[in-house]
Amino acid sequence: MAKLFVFSLCLLLIINCSLGSRQQFQQQNECQFNQLQSREPDNQIQSEAGLTESWNPNDQQFQCAGVAMVRRTIQPNGLHLPSFLNSPQLIYIVQGRGVLGVAFPGCPETFEDSQDRQFQHQQQFQPFQPSRRHGGQGQQQQQSEENQDRHQKVRHIREGDIIALPAGVAYWSYNNGNQDLVAISLLDFSNEQNQLDQQPRRFYLAGNPQDEFSQQQGQRYQQGRQQQQQGRQQQQQGQGGQQERGQQGRRGQQQQGGNGKNLFAGFDTQMLAQALNVDEEIVNRLQGRNDDRNEIVQVQGQLDFVSPFSQGEQEGRRQMGGGGRANGLEETFCSMRLKENIRDPSNADFYSPQAGRVSVVNSGTLPILSALRLSAEHGVLYNNAIYSPYWNLNANELVYVIRGNARVQVVNENGDAILDDQVNEGQVFLIPQNHAVITQAGNQGFEYISFRTNDLALINTMAGRTAVLRAIPEDVLRNAFQIDRQQVRDLKNNRQETRVLSASSSSSRRPWSIMA
Repeated sequence: MAKLFVFSLCLLLIINCSLGSRQQFQQQNECQFNQLQSREPDNQIQSEAGLTESWNPNDQQFQCAGVAMVRRTIQPNGLHLPSFLNSPQLIYIVQGRGVLGVAFPGCPETFEDSQDRQFQHQQQFQPFQPSRRHGGQGQQQQQSEENQDRHQKVRHIREGDIIALPAGVAYWSYNNGNQDLVAISLLDFSNEQNQLDQQPRRFYLAGNPQDEFSQQQGQRYQQGRQQQQQGRQQQQQGQGGQQERGQQGRRGQQQQGGNGKNLFAGFDTQMLAQALNVDEEIVNRLQGRNDDRNEIVQVQGQLDFVSPFSQGEQEGRRQMGGGGRANGLEETFCSMRLKENIRDPSNADFYSPQAGRVSVVNSGTLPILSALRLSAEHGVLYNNAIYSPYWNLNANELVYVIRGNARVQVVNENGDAILDDQVNEGQVFLIPQNHAVITQAGNQGFEYISFRTNDLALINTMAGRTAVLRAIPEDVLRNAFQIDRQQVRDLKNNRQETRVLSASSSSSRRPWSIMA
């Protein structure tokens, strides 16, 4: 009993410290708003095989929430180079499918090629014939294992997946589909996992990428690309001086990142070659000083990796604790679930045939979110349907519009509508903690993904069956609003839905066509 009390006390202290960390940050950046605005990306960086767009993290709305937002588009057969962040992040797959690789420190390579199985099978039917040249059977098997590809688990991702990644964990992503892979990410740089300054930072392990949160670098890259394209066009048209201009465009690209922007680039070449036990030529490749492809590169041919989905269950296999290579963590930390699909209608938490559906993912459904202290919600409102007015009890909320449009109103403590606007596809808007919000879908419906800065975020609705008004006695409401008893009962009982409310006109109740 005493041990349980001590454990509970420690858990309470950890939670309070975590909340205190975020509260301290927000006290330094007070959320004083006279007006909110829906935002489109401020910066674009074009890569060889994709586009990275970001919202200015220094904008007051993002500073209030302590977060940053990034939208990344990866073309088919494009590879987003390995990187990690100083903050935890949630990624939502807006479109397409692909592969995600995450490299957890200290975890074994549980995905491996099956060459060793073939080798063992061959040895069972061949007599033992030691060879001085090759060192006998033991050395042959060792060479076979060295030539065999082993890596940590790869996860197949698709539209509707929400992916949780801790701070400092390296990951890469690859588009193996036939259409663009589009992802929207929330970076929580005010989270206690970030021990640096309150700015989002991405650290690359390869390439020569640009800072996705720097407008000036993004503009320089765009200018370099434009100069290069102009030079190529002039070459094709046969105009004089065309070759020189094309070279200037390429120099413009290389000059803006000539020193290399990945972590290997800052080390001394000789020291790094000794540390890795490789030639300096390989180290020069790692440092990527002359790489002008940026952060999303085009894969030559097709990306090859071990996967039970790509090679069949017999060709790719997972090794759990065998061969002396596991370290005891693979059944806990190393194998934790990182994703959940919340767009699947069968996973809806709230549903109305006339209004739409809402799905929530939090630490109850995806336990890793308890460490990240984040959660998410996906919703589809049919044309003219209403999301019940509500406020967030314990979180800020960032909403990204996936499809359609809606009218949104956000009201502050003074009763002022600090946001009253139509939000459209591709825009982001903030709902500060405790501010009331109401959303009504447009004629084309409304689909969104929202991120909340608490792993167990709670809302209090103001209309519907679970509304705050239904919890208050009739006489209190009658005196507060100066209405009669029947009006109070109508106010409390006229809506039987919970979160998604059908439009008042029966002609507006048909489901949203693109979600059927």
